[in-house]
Amino acid sequence: MINVECNSIEAVRSNIDRIDRQIVTLLAKSGTYVKQAARFKKNTTDVKAPQRVEQVITKVVTPSVELGANPTVTEQVYRSMIASFINAELAEHAAMYNSK
Repeated sequence: MINVECNSIEAVRSNIDRIDRQIVTLLAKSGTYVKQAARFKKNTTDVKAPQRVEQVITKVVTPSVELGANPTVTEQVYRSMIASFINAELAEHAAMYNSK
């Protein structure tokens, strides 16, 4: 469990801002792989990959509990993030196959 005590709202906000920057950096890195994944998928069903979505959800919920995160929040955030990445990948996939 991760537990850091702050002595002021400014310290709380500063830590959240620092973590937000890390999250955005990781989203950017993940996005580069999502963009590449489109090359390996033959159709939109492959892009949507519902079975893969469920694998990812299972993989993140367990450690979220171990780390003291709210598993419901973790699942909701991941489902939203995955849906957004799928939309981006669908656009990338369409651009690749419509330009040929």
